[in-house]
Formats: sequence, C-alpha cells, structure tokens
Amino acid sequence: MRVINDDVIEPGGGFGTHPHRDMEIFTYVIEGELEHKDSMGNGRVLRAGDLQYMSAGSGVRHSEFNPSATNRTHLLQIWIRPREPGGLPHYAEQSVAGTTGLTPLFAGRHRAAAKLFFARVARGEIVTVPVKPGYGVWVQVITGAVRADGAELQPGDGAAMEGDAAVELAAMECAEMLVFVVK
Repeated sequence: MRVINDDVIEPGGGFGTHPHRDMEIFTYVIEGELEHKDSMGNGRVLRAGDLQYMSAGSGVRHSEFNPSATNRTHLLQIWIRPREPGGLPHYAEQSVAGTTGLTPLFAGRHRAAAKLFFARVARGEIVTVPVKPGYGVWVQVITGAVRADGAELQPGDGAAMEGDAAVELAAMECAEMLVFVVK
C-alpha cells in the first residue's frame, strides 16, 4: 500500500485533470457524490456506498469533482502498487450498498499486490479474515467501532496485523471497514 487518503471535498470542489501511472487506485465514497472522468472515456457520478477501481497502467489522466452545489463529499482513496508495472489502464465500479459480512472487492479484476475486502458487520459480530503465512492485514475503519488485535479502532483509524491463518475483527458497534491482505 502506498497511500490512504481520507478526503473531504467541498461543494463544487475537486481535482482537475491529472496523470497517474503504475498505480492501482481504489476510491470509496462515504458521503455525497463524486464525479469521475478519465482519458479511457469513462465518466460517472459515484454515490455513497460505491467503490471505484482504476488501474493507471502505463498512463491515464482523470479528474474528480463534487458535483453538488450544497453537499460535501467524503471519500477514502487508496493507492496500491501493481504486481507488475505498465499494462493497459482499466476501470471498474462496484457497489457495496446492502452487503453484509466480508465482501471481496473487484475479485480477479485488479492488478494490485493485495486482496481487498469491504466489511459491514453488526454489533457483536466477528469477521474472520483468512491470512496466508507471510501476509498481513491492514484494516481501515469507515464507521462504527472495531476491536482488532486488542486495539479499539474508531472511524478514520487504521491498524496493521499479522496472523498465522486468520485475523479476527470484532464489531463493538455496527461498523464498516476496508480490509487489505498484503504481503
């Protein structure tokens, strides 16, 4: 993992057209809307609960704006190095609205050197994340409260953990989180 940005974009604000290459970029809209346009011809307004995946590959240009005149946009954007540099740029979307438990993200579609999951759990539930030897887990809490490896995590908190076969994440209250299994 290279970056986890926790951004708030005010109404009408955003990021003008800019380039990326050799990076796998995942964006989760927590609140509001995000308008995306890129040099591959993709253009869409993402809403809360939507995830976007963009492989920059050998090069792509894109812009991101809050299309609302009155409401802010809150999002997480994660940059992960690809398994191999170069390649054709790629774009995909996935909604996690209404999902529960541990949901794989963009399974088999991304080139990131990590496995990604979204988790939505009720108070008292435990999510078990399978981990192979030599791998670790990063959890990024979006909402709620989670106990991870003995630590209490609140919205905006993240933690790195290791496990022999699995890592357990216990919801102290209803929670949403992004989970990354990395080497």
